[in-house]
Amino acid sequence: MATEQLRARSLKPGQIIQAEVFKLRSQGFNRLAHRIGGLVAENVEAFAGMDSHKALKRLQIESGVACDEVGISVPGFGMCIQKLPRSFGFESMDEAEYRESVKGICRYVASRYWPSVSPEQVEEMAESWVDE
Repeated sequence: MATEQLRARSLKPGQIIQAEVFKLRSQGFNRLAHRIGGLVAENVEAFAGMDSHKALKRLQIESGVACDEVGISVPGFGMCIQKLPRSFGFESMDEAEYRESVKGICRYVASRYWPSVSPEQVEEMAESWVDE
C-alpha cells in the first residue's frame, strides 16, 4: 500500500518528503465496510446496479453513520442540511471509530432492509461474502 502511494505521487529515492505516520488497520477488517456495501448492492433491489463503494456511501447517507452535516442555503427553499459521508480510509478515522461505524451500518441494514436478521448476522454475511 505505501509503495503504491509513493509511486502515485511520482516520488523517487533521495527526494525529501514530509509524512504523517499512523498505524494501519487490518486489511481484512478494512475491506469489511465495502463488503457490506457489495452485499447490499447484490441483495437489495433499491441498490441494484451499484458497486460496493456507491452502496456503502448511500448507506452512510441514509443512516447518518460516519457523516458530517453541512448547512447549505438553497434558493427558494431556505437552509437545508446535507449529509456528507466521510472516508473510511486509514487516514480519515482511527480503528475504534471505524469499528463503531461498521457496526452502525450493520445495525441500519438489519433494521431498514433485513429486519429478520441481526446486525451481527449482517456483519457475518459480509465477512463471508466475496465480491467477484
